[in-house]
Parts: sequence; structure tokens; C-alpha cells
Amino acid sequence: MNQLNTTGIILSRTDYGEADRIITLLTPDAGKLRLMAKGVRRIKSKLAGGIELFSVSNITYIKGRGDIGTLVSTRLITHYGQIIKDIERVQLGYELIKILNKITEDEPEAEYFTLLEHGFAALDEAAVNRKLIEAWFYAQLLREGGFSPNLSTEASGEKLDAYRMYNFDYDSSSFFSISTGIFTAVHIKFLRLLFSPNQPKTLQQVQGIGELLPSCFLLTQTMLRQHLNI
Repeated sequence: MNQLNTTGIILSRTDYGEADRIITLLTPDAGKLRLMAKGVRRIKSKLAGGIELFSVSNITYIKGRGDIGTLVSTRLITHYGQIIKDIERVQLGYELIKILNKITEDEPEAEYFTLLEHGFAALDEAAVNRKLIEAWFYAQLLREGGFSPNLSTEASGEKLDAYRMYNFDYDSSSFFSISTGIFTAVHIKFLRLLFSPNQPKTLQQVQGIGELLPSCFLLTQTMLRQHLNI
């Protein structure tokens, strides 16, 4: 049988039998793989070190006749070990994995692999705000799914004004001006950055992020629930 090579991130691990484990991996070029890791739960297993959570690994595998192939070998490329030192970052890391596993089909685009990799890298840096990482991740999922909000005009087509206050209409995915609104032009500018291909470490440099983040986080979270049923 032909052996194949790719790069993978663990999405789930299920114990099987006495020492085996079925793993699901997200890859940039082979979609989602379900592989049997034989004997991986034994202490001296050579496979275990390359399939850690919050890691990127090179893997060699054989396709199976059914849905599950066989893991042949693994080599750790990057392990984001700082994540496990903070319980809240661990929990968010698990949540990012869980969401991506839920919304991706068997042949997801490579961008989802890159998104998760960048999410781990951000979580690995204690200086990057955890809520920012979460809001960024939600925004990027929405963008990949084609659900970015209208950040240029109101639903009526009128251009957003730097001197007006706004609220957000989730049905039209656009803002509307109102004197008691909670979004300013600065919020909308930050949302444009959040929905662009920026990374959390860059967004962390935005001035006044502590004041901008709560309402922008709620917007991305609500949109994610509405459009992706998360």
C-alpha cells in the first residue's frame, strides 16, 4: 500500500481497544483524516509524541478501504506548550478545535487549517488578549463562510458616518444610525480589522482595545450562532 504524507492538527482522539486510538486530523491538503493509531496508548509508543493536542505534526499514513486509515509515523513540527499553562487558554483551545471539527466537512479548505494554526500561535502568547483571540476566530470563521457584516453602508445604502452612533441589525447584517447606539466609528474601524486577514498579535496593538472589545466580541459571537449554528 502507498504511504502518504501530510501535515496535521488533532481535532479529536477516541480510545479504541486496549491500546489503540482513533484520531481525527485537520490537514491543509488532504481534508479531514480519520486514522487508527495502533498501540499509541502504550508507554513506549513511537507515535504518541507526534499527535499531541495544540500541535502541528508531519504524519505518514495509509488510506483505509473504509473511512478510517492507518497512522504509520509522526514527527512533531510545532507544539504550542504555553497554552497548557493557563486553564482558560486550554479551555478556549479546546473550544476552537471543537467548533472547527463541527463546521468543517471531510474536504475543508486549507484556510481552516491555517486559521487553527494561527489561533494556537496566538493562544501560546500570554500577552495576547484571550477574548480578542476568540472574537478574531469567530470573525474569521464568518468571513470564510461568506457571512462578513456590511461595514461600509447602512442597510439603506447610506454610507456610514464617522460622527454618528450605530446599533447592529442582525437580520440585514448591517448597522443603522441611532442616537443611543453603542457602536461608534472607532468600533466599526476595529471590526474592519477583525474581519480582515490580520492576526491577533497585530490587533492587540490597536489603541483602546479594552473598550472596543466587549461590544465587538458580542457582535461576532451572536453572528456565529446565527449563521453557523454554534
